[in-house]
Amino acid sequence: MLEEETLSPDSRDFVTALASGLEVIRAFDQEHPRMTLSEVAQRTGMNRAKARRFLLTLHALGYIRKQQRYFELAPPVLNLGYAFLSANNYRGVIQQCLEAITAQTGESSSLGLLEGNDVIYVARSAARHRLMAITLSVGTRLPAAYTSMGRILLAQKTVSDLDAYLDQVDLHRHTDKTIVTVSRLKDEIIQARQQGYAIVDQELDPGLRSLAVPAFDAQGKLLGAINISTNVARVDLDTLLKEHLPLLQEMARLIRTTVSG
Repeated sequence: MLEEETLSPDSRDFVTALASGLEVIRAFDQEHPRMTLSEVAQRTGMNRAKARRFLLTLHALGYIRKQQRYFELAPPVLNLGYAFLSANNYRGVIQQCLEAITAQTGESSSLGLLEGNDVIYVARSAARHRLMAITLSVGTRLPAAYTSMGRILLAQKTVSDLDAYLDQVDLHRHTDKTIVTVSRLKDEIIQARQQGYAIVDQELDPGLRSLAVPAFDAQGKLLGAINISTNVARVDLDTLLKEHLPLLQEMARLIRTTVSG
């Protein structure tokens, strides 16, 4: 059946130009929001001429902005994400759940998906207070290794897929609490798998503490992870576990009973 087919890059039906264009878009992230032509070429592994053609085409379509030597993503790129959300019937349900979490706790709550080595935010309910130096919003990408959503999503991987991820992930120290060894990270992910939730405490940003659980639909399909992000000055670990975790789990159950496959 067509929905079961996965084309290989050497298939006659594989559209290389489309794949390359999407690769250029994905090259932009939190650490590379603005890049020169040479930087895009380097990150995508393309030669400069090829990278230039794709950048200019995306610019003509409105997905890329060009400012002198620099390129950056333009707002219409968000339409790609909104199209994804609109095509899935769980958007409204999850957004209501996230807003309910914020209303009850006063803290920000998000839905994230795993994409490569990153978690990408696809829905969010933001509290008034700001948590990080960067602004978190739909489309934000953060390293999966250092986010609670990332770890609980990694915990859903098969043993072989998780090992493949750990074999190639680059770990960097962000704070004095950051885990920088693969063995320790693997232990944390396995623990998250066993307990059904993940906590990341000030590993990505000083003072940032977050908790996440997986979200599934009625057929058991993984939809992503939902989280609560807070500041250590407002919420201690005991409160996070005794008050916020049951609320997240309740919302995850609501999603599972409400969202059909």
